Amino acid sequence: MANPPALQLSGISLTFGGDPVFSDLGLVVQPGDRVALVGRNGSGKSTLMKVMAGLVEPDRGERVVTPGISVGYMEQDPDLSGFATLGDYAASALDPAEAYKIEMVSEGLKFSPDTAIAAASGGERRRAALAKLLAEDPDLMLLDEPTNHLDIEAIGWLEQRLKDTRAAFVLISHDRAFLTALTRATLWIDRGAVRRREQGFAAFETWRDKTWEEEDEARHKMDRKIKAEARWAVEGISARRKRNMGRVRALKDLRADRAAQIRRQGAADLQLAAGQKSGRKVIEAKGISKTFDDRIILRPFDLRVLRGDRVAFVGPNGVGKTTLLKMLTGEVAPDSGTVSLGSNLEMAVFDQNRAQLDPDLSLWETLAGDPTMRVSGRADQIMVRGTPRHVVGYLKDFLFDERQARAPVRSLSGGEKARLLLSKIMARDSNLLVLDEPTNDLDVETLDLLQDVLGDYDGTVLLVSHDRDFLDRVASTTIAMEGDGRAVVYAGGWSDYRAQRAENPPVEAPRPKTAPRKPAQAAPAARQAADKGLSYTERHRLDKLPAVIERLEAEISKLEEFLADPKLFTEAPVKFQKATEALVERQTALAAAEDEWLTLEEKAADA
Repeated sequence: MANPPALQLSGISLTFGGDPVFSDLGLVVQPGDRVALVGRNGSGKSTLMKVMAGLVEPDRGERVVTPGISVGYMEQDPDLSGFATLGDYAASALDPAEAYKIEMVSEGLKFSPDTAIAAASGGERRRAALAKLLAEDPDLMLLDEPTNHLDIEAIGWLEQRLKDTRAAFVLISHDRAFLTALTRATLWIDRGAVRRREQGFAAFETWRDKTWEEEDEARHKMDRKIKAEARWAVEGISARRKRNMGRVRALKDLRADRAAQIRRQGAADLQLAAGQKSGRKVIEAKGISKTFDDRIILRPFDLRVLRGDRVAFVGPNGVGKTTLLKMLTGEVAPDSGTVSLGSNLEMAVFDQNRAQLDPDLSLWETLAGDPTMRVSGRADQIMVRGTPRHVVGYLKDFLFDERQARAPVRSLSGGEKARLLLSKIMARDSNLLVLDEPTNDLDVETLDLLQDVLGDYDGTVLLVSHDRDFLDRVASTTIAMEGDGRAVVYAGGWSDYRAQRAENPPVEAPRPKTAPRKPAQAAPAARQAADKGLSYTERHRLDKLPAVIERLEAEISKLEEFLADPKLFTEAPVKFQKATEALVERQTALAAAEDEWLTLEEKAADA
């Protein structure tokens, strides 16, 4: 006998402001499901997830959760009133004996449970909501954009955590790599209907395109039939009047069906126009460094950016990516060193905090009130890449309708705010584009368009993003902020960077279990051979590995000494658990580092 579903929606209808969001919608989530919930911005994904969580009551229909199944929902804007710290909120539904779970999860998500609610940023609040859900470990997790405000390391941790869970989950995300790695089924919401396919996100775009192609073909056939029947109605209705009235009624029904079809939302009309060509050298930094309150943000660093380069900045949150970006563009002065900007630069900036958008202004005022876009004497027109455009017409290029033009910016979703900011920076000519977290909240289709636009852009791009797939598609150079003020330049995008860092070494046949010789014992002659047989990146890595191995050995020794205390397990079980996990992690890292060192030494010897 088949197991009952974890959650089922039947006949769900919901209307906001006169427009139906869903009509007679149904879906089923089975125990153990790993589902991507996809759709265009504004299609109702978040609303549907709230219906699934029981937070939004539909006008009609039924929501059924199987008895014994717990459902957890990650709120995008959690209500933290009544709690002193983020940890208090995250642990609010846990038994006091389970409070240690919050500390364990907070390390992976990189937030401090002791942070006061009043001092917490929006990103920290969202991470606390995610920590609350993971620590409670419900049977069905509903995750709405969980990777927003997470850096790449935290995204990787969350990805592994969800791979390891036995719970079912439904996931909304703009992160292609995250969705591809985790999902085995797809729910596609499109014009108020939900389709399901038993394949993960990797197969979604092929499925979507085929569905739309079949839809277009069916619509074309209907249009031809309506045209033929209309011609017959004019030319042949006089004969056999009684028999022919049925065809007239059928024609009327055909026209009604055609009119009732809901058009697909079009794609945003993203366009970038490069202004006058900049000089070949766009930015040259020599020996720049930065320190804040005795914390080293950047050690002396050199960089040359040439016209047409696509430079990505990656690293953990708070490591200094945006600070380095601002130093390179002249907004922040370095403590030492120099930055020289090339000639004829016209810069356009997309900031991650959307500071260019006033939440109290309407969309119309945001564009028409901008002095750089205003057309003299015309309140309803703006200047777009040198051409006057009506405000509403230009907003429609970015998928806003006429009603939204007078709505306040604060009423927009995250994806809509991102599109509005793109509309501002794309209205002007530029030859240096600075994009700080542009991918947050954008749907897959808009991300595709943005990628294509950047590919055709004649200017230079500086990009900060945690979206691994987007980085791979756009970046030609990656600057990794590796902590302690270190910034290292790598060729290519995210996957190229990881390969060069040897974070994904190839799987090799098992080696004989002989102890490798210590790296410190390498003779000068062997080092010279290594220099001849290895690439620059490999030589650099081989030089660094002895220190890495030594550090890991020292940490393992300390952890083993700490765990040797016989009272630790009974008196401090949380510390015991964390220390045990840290020991296993470092032992694994040591084995990998020793194997990597041995592989590089053998490669050098073979050469």
